[in-house]
Amino acid sequence: MDIDKTSRRYAQQQLCLTAALFLVALLVARVWLLDSILVPAIVSAVFSLIVGFSLAVIWRRVAKRSPENLPTFFTAVSGFRLLLALATMLVYYLVSDREEMMVFFLVFLTFYFILLAHHSVFFARVSNRS
Repeated sequence: MDIDKTSRRYAQQQLCLTAALFLVALLVARVWLLDSILVPAIVSAVFSLIVGFSLAVIWRRVAKRSPENLPTFFTAVSGFRLLLALATMLVYYLVSDREEMMVFFLVFLTFYFILLAHHSVFFARVSNRS
């Protein structure tokens, strides 16, 4: 297995998926005149890109240096991503009002769960190949 190529492929898929989700959010905002989802979509896309690219880089490093620790890495990633998501929602809650929070929550969780599914499927396939 080519670890560098797999890491790049994960990052590329993460970028494409985030861009597609963001474009869907823009389309929804345009069609239904819901300008209130623009900021949540931007925050969600930035969160997804930062977390996705960070995971690709860290996974590559762990896979090269100590592949026997990959199961521990996947467990730690799940907890870390959840804590980052909760922290992001807390910060948004502190700077917004109650009505905006529900919209943010729905948009953010859509991004979060779709990208979590991508992460799970991608690395399940990678683990099954090796």
